[in-house]
Amino acid sequence: QVQLVESGGGSVETGGSLTLSCVASGAIDTYATGWFRQFPGKEREFVASISRYSGGSTYYTDSVKGRFTISRSNSKNTVYLQMNNLTPEDTAVYYCNADPKLHNIIQAFRTLRSWGLGTQVTVSS
Repeated sequence: QVQLVESGGGSVETGGSLTLSCVASGAIDTYATGWFRQFPGKEREFVASISRYSGGSTYYTDSVKGRFTISRSNSKNTVYLQMNNLTPEDTAVYYCNADPKLHNIIQAFRTLRSWGLGTQVTVSS
C-alpha cells in the first residue's frame, strides 16, 4: 500500500479556484485513486475518482460535477484535483487515497485503513 500526502489547500473567496495534489510514495499506475472530503462534525465523503492507468475513467459526486476535475500523472506518482467555482459549501478537509480496486474507492472507501493528514480548503463568501 502506498502512502499519500495531500497538499494545495488554502483559503479562497467564492468563485475561486484551487488545485490539490496527492503525491504517492511509490508507483500508482496499478491503483485507482480518489479524493474525499470531511466537513466538521461529519463523516468523510467521496468527491471524485479516477481508475487505474493513464487516461483513466473518472467519476464525481453530483455536487462537484462540472466544477472539479480529477487527473493523474503516473510518471510523477501524483493525483490532482482541480477545483473551480468554489463555494462555502466546499469548505472541508480534503483527503486522497488509493486502492487496486475502483469499487473500494467509490463505494467502500470507509474500509480503507490508511489515511493522510489531508489539506484544508476554506471558501469564504
